[in-house]
Amino acid sequence: MHAIDIRDLAVKAGARTLLRLDELCITAGERVAIVGHNGAGKSTLLRVIGGLLTPTEGTVHVLGRDLQQPVPDLALRVWRSQVGQVMQGLHMVARLSARENVLIGALGRLSGWRSWSRLYPAALVAEADEALALVGLQGKGDIRTDRLSGGERQKLSIARLYLQRPRLILADEPTANLDPAAAADACQWLGSVARGATQITVVHQPALLPLLADRVIGLREGALVFDLPTADVDSARLDALYEPGAQGNRPTLDVFSRLSSSAPPATTRRPSVGTAACQPG
Repeated sequence: MHAIDIRDLAVKAGARTLLRLDELCITAGERVAIVGHNGAGKSTLLRVIGGLLTPTEGTVHVLGRDLQQPVPDLALRVWRSQVGQVMQGLHMVARLSARENVLIGALGRLSGWRSWSRLYPAALVAEADEALALVGLQGKGDIRTDRLSGGERQKLSIARLYLQRPRLILADEPTANLDPAAAADACQWLGSVARGATQITVVHQPALLPLLADRVIGLREGALVFDLPTADVDSARLDALYEPGAQGNRPTLDVFSRLSSSAPPATTRRPSVGTAACQPG
């Protein structure tokens, strides 16, 4: 079954085409990474899938919803509760505590009056503390979010997914603001909170691909360059994808190979990888 089905997509800004895809399907439960240089269309694609950007042309179906068609408010609220996002900018409420920001992830699971009053059941508060501990923020639940470091806020956005329990996770550079060791941990945390959800991750550090995805989509200047299993994305393909002046955006083959060999085989974690072309299902 397809979690995402995109056909004849074009996103334009005036005369400039930001993104064009003839066809792209992602099966429920797949872990997909998007790579490419700055301005390649990675974040644009993620925003389209998340319903944050309306395409100029084409059709986009996400979790059974046609994003170009209006839906009743309640149906839209339910759909949004099924889409978890870790975006640049973090989307945290600065004046709330770390625990309260994590609890926001559970609003879609609560009745209307509890959502509005933020009266959370004790079991849910305990679950929030469990999520904080999962990402290494134990003991920081009562700290105001604006007093946390950028890296801690990034961890907080991942912890919030634990309570949301989404069917689809959209992550835009989830390892931003983290040192290499913490970035590797964040990849593991993201997998832990996903619980089998479809994952689409914009990746700035291709060395992390084996930890984040079984399938990799490469974009350049708004167009699809490749759609391959992670194991087939080698240094030569990365060289072809990135502009000569952007070599610093990716690791050397040695680093990439080392991380690849340390990650469990993709086939042990998800079904076989598909391609950009949509098949029935």
